[in-house]
This record gives sequence, C-alpha cells and structure tokens, in this order.
Amino acid sequence: MTATAALAVIAPARGLLAKEPATPAPSREALKETVKGIVFETRTGGPRQVDERGLAGVLVSNGRDVVRTGPDGHYSLPIEDGMAVFVVKPTGYAVPLDAETRLPRFSYIHQPLGSPADLDLLFPGLPPTGPLPASVDFGLIKTDEPKRFEVVLFADPQPESHAEIDFIRDDVVNGLIGVEAAFGMTAGDIMFDDLSLYGRYNRIIGQIGLPWWNIGGNHDLNFEAADSRYSRETFKRVFGANYYAFEYGDVLFLMLDNVDYLGADPAKPHRGGKYRGFFGERQRAFIANVLKETLETRLIVAVMHIPLRNYLAPDDPAYNVADRAEFLALLGGRKTVSFAGHTHTTEHHYFGQEEGFRGPAPHHHHVLTAVSGSWWSGPFDRRGIASADSRDGTPHGFHILSLDGGSYVTRFVPASEPNARQMRISLGAEYHFGPDLFRDYRMGQLQGAQLSKDQLFAASLIVNVFDGGPKTKVEYRIGGQSAVQMKRQTRPDPFVEEVYGRNAATIKSWVKAEPSSHIWVERLPATLGAGTHTIEVHVVDEYGRDRHDRLVLEVTG
Repeated sequence: MTATAALAVIAPARGLLAKEPATPAPSREALKETVKGIVFETRTGGPRQVDERGLAGVLVSNGRDVVRTGPDGHYSLPIEDGMAVFVVKPTGYAVPLDAETRLPRFSYIHQPLGSPADLDLLFPGLPPTGPLPASVDFGLIKTDEPKRFEVVLFADPQPESHAEIDFIRDDVVNGLIGVEAAFGMTAGDIMFDDLSLYGRYNRIIGQIGLPWWNIGGNHDLNFEAADSRYSRETFKRVFGANYYAFEYGDVLFLMLDNVDYLGADPAKPHRGGKYRGFFGERQRAFIANVLKETLETRLIVAVMHIPLRNYLAPDDPAYNVADRAEFLALLGGRKTVSFAGHTHTTEHHYFGQEEGFRGPAPHHHHVLTAVSGSWWSGPFDRRGIASADSRDGTPHGFHILSLDGGSYVTRFVPASEPNARQMRISLGAEYHFGPDLFRDYRMGQLQGAQLSKDQLFAASLIVNVFDGGPKTKVEYRIGGQSAVQMKRQTRPDPFVEEVYGRNAATIKSWVKAEPSSHIWVERLPATLGAGTHTIEVHVVDEYGRDRHDRLVLEVTG
C-alpha cells in the first residue's frame, strides 16, 4: 500500500474470500514495527498535496500509546499485526467522511495478511493490507466548532432483516433528516448478527446528513473467532478502529469497546457466543494515556455498549462491566458522563467513591433506550411498522445530548409517541391482570380511566417516566387538592404487559415485560367522589426539568 493509499483508512474487501488458502503467518514478534506519518491540514479530504502543511500537537494512538505530532505534524508509534493507528480528531478540525454513508475515516488497520482464512468467517473480514506503508498520513479539515452543540445518540438499532431496516428508515431516519446536530453516534448492536446488512443500513443513516461515529456491540461480532483477537474483523473493515477518541468543542469523546468475546457457545441453538463486559488492560491504558493529554477542565463523554451496571441482572457478567472500578478510577475527579445500550431498557446510575469514582459529584451513567425497543417486536401500526415498545415500557426511540462547555443534559425522543410524550399514566385496579383477563376487555380498558366507587378503594395511579431515574421526583394532584408524592417502585409497566400479552404472535421469543426502574405508584384517595376528575402528574426529571401530563378519571356511583 502506498503512503497516499493509507489516507483512505479502510479499504473495501476487494473480493476477499473467507475460504482462501491460509498463508503461514509470521510470529507476532516478527511483525513488530514502527508506524510513521504526518497529520496535515487538507482542503479536499484527499491525499496530501505538496502545499498542505503538517499540524503540530495533534494526538495519534495505536490503541495503547498516545503521542502528539511534532512541529511539522509528524508522529511515530510502535505497531504490530492487527493494530489500528488513528488520529484523535482535535477541536476545530473534522476528519474526512465517506461521501455516501458519512462514516468518519480516521484510522488505518495494519493487518498485512488480512483476516486469517482459516477462521472461515461468515462475513468478509479485513483484506490483506500488505507491508506497512512508509507514511500513514491523516488529513484534517479546518472547521468551526461551537461550544454549544447537540449529538444524536442511538443504541441498539439492531435490524435482523431488511424489513427491520425499513422500520429504521421510515420510523426514525425520516424524522431526523435536517436535524440541527453536530454529529450522531451509535452505542453498539448496529446489527443483529447479520453483518451483511451493514452496507444498506449505513447508506440509510448517511441520509441524515451528519457524521456518524460507531462502536460495536455483542451482535456485531464474528462469532467464528476463538476469542476477542479476531472478533471484530468485519466491523473493522467497515468502520475502522473498534475503539478510539475524538474532540469536539470543549468535550473529549471516548468511544470504547467493552464486549470481551469469549468464543462460540455450543449450547446455543443459533450462531452466537459467550462474552462479558470488560475493557481490558490495553484499552484502559489507552484511556489513561489520552486523559493525560486532555485538559482537566474538559468534559469527558464515554460511550460503550455494555452498561457499567444493570438493574435487571446486576450479577450477570454479560450485562455488567467486570473492570468497572478500574475504569471509574481512571476518570478521577473530572467532569464526566457515560452512555451505554445493550439491555433494551432505559436506566440512570450514579457511581461515587464506593464504586471507585473519586470526584466532587457522582459519575452519571445513562443506559440509552434502544432504537429497536423490543427488538422490533409488537403489532404493526397503521403504517405497517412494529410498535416495538421496550420491555420496561419505554417507547422505542433515541436521545439527544445537548452540550454547553462542560455541562450537559439529555432528552429522550420517542420515535412514535404523539407529541414526544415523556410519560405514560395508567390505573391499576384489577386484582388479577394477565392474558386470562385480557379476553374480556378491549385493549387499554383494564388500565383505563373509568372506575366504580368500589374499585376506587383498590386503585393505584401508575406513572412510567420513560427516562426517569433515582433523582426523578413525581407527584400528582386531583383538582384543587394538595399534591401527593408518588413512590418509585420496581415493577413491570401494565401497558406493555398487555401489549405483549394480547399480541404474543408478534413478540420475539425471548421478549417479556420486565421490572422497570422508572415507574412511580401511589394509591388513589378512596374518598374521591363520583364524577369526572382531572389527575395532573408533575415530574421533575434527572436534570431538574419540569414535565406535566394529565389523565381524565371518571368515578361512577
């Protein structure tokens, strides 16, 4: 590969066949080399021109070591077979983008022999990159970057078929075209195992018109690999380095891969494997080294797939991160926030000194709503799109991250909820609630807002605050009565229980309503008189913002 070809970062597969004869590989020791190159300011996004100057002080990494370019823009790093070298995009510059997909081109994968042929990969991996180029160069485009900006946050779009890519296109992408955001990102599970769908999916996401950064999830793996060494071959061919960092405005973004693949699982009836949440020593060293080069005043935003901690299965290594404490210790006393996906639930966690984070305030970890919700389960709406309500009762959708210097807030955007509604109010008055009862009532009637005076004694108000968490406060009032504080309760959302129960044929086999971390419950006053009443619910969310919604209640004599 020539020096200029290295700028293209990730070459297409060029007809690589998974069953080509294996070429004897040199030992890893023999493949230790030094990669050199220049980071330069480009006008075109293409190979370096003779008059394009080098840029000093730009960070470049091999996934462990982090160096700054010298006065003339040159850098030098050790590299081995299988490593990526990448530029850490600095504030005030952009990396070249693929014209069709808007995928950033910021890294070079050094894999002279390509993905090992004897892996017999189902989906094409990396083609041979050949000898290390004499110069691996990275062009950066000068641009203005405001301190106040927004980012579109996706997690788990996870299409299993072309039909589900249709859902993403029609239910999510169409509404995002023209959105005023600096860029978007996906926190893993871009696909649902079928990596042949990457091309079409990326072209559709490209229509949003934003640069789109990605990390892989546990469903973006090459399951034929024995361990994590070759488990991201297809991902790296399509997207580049599997973990990396970049700056924008006053923020450093750490894009991390914490899916530690442990190999195929013969007990699974379908293609798949075992994995755990784990950053590993090498990636933690990268985090430490890039933070050493980052101003203490900068906000650090970390994005990963597997949550640091999960409410549903707090002891399951596949749903939590084993080296969480070590990761949190690296963040020190900085201003930080982190985002994850994976669980198809919406959660907020706060980590303090007991968990390893030593800062003036706890570290905020936000588990994002899945774009696919319940893995695209559920009855079709009038457009022919799966309703896809998440198993914790949150509508499927995405989040917007708003940043202003060192401060941030997020907001949840439900894909299909009228007026971007942020909560669901329902009533629970039935002693038995399940499929045996559903046959006798129309959908919603059991949670509906008409109760007899006798039912009122057993009735509870149930509020699902879709993006609620431990800091969220919920109260209700009826008419001119005093406000009543509601209690956070871990329980399934009765709405999603009923949707799943009534439409079992449309629900994927592993999906069921799960206890939600963002439901508030309170008994209704038994003294409420017969008549029509308005219940007003007031929510103060995780960021101190006010939300209001209402329910009209009829009490019959």
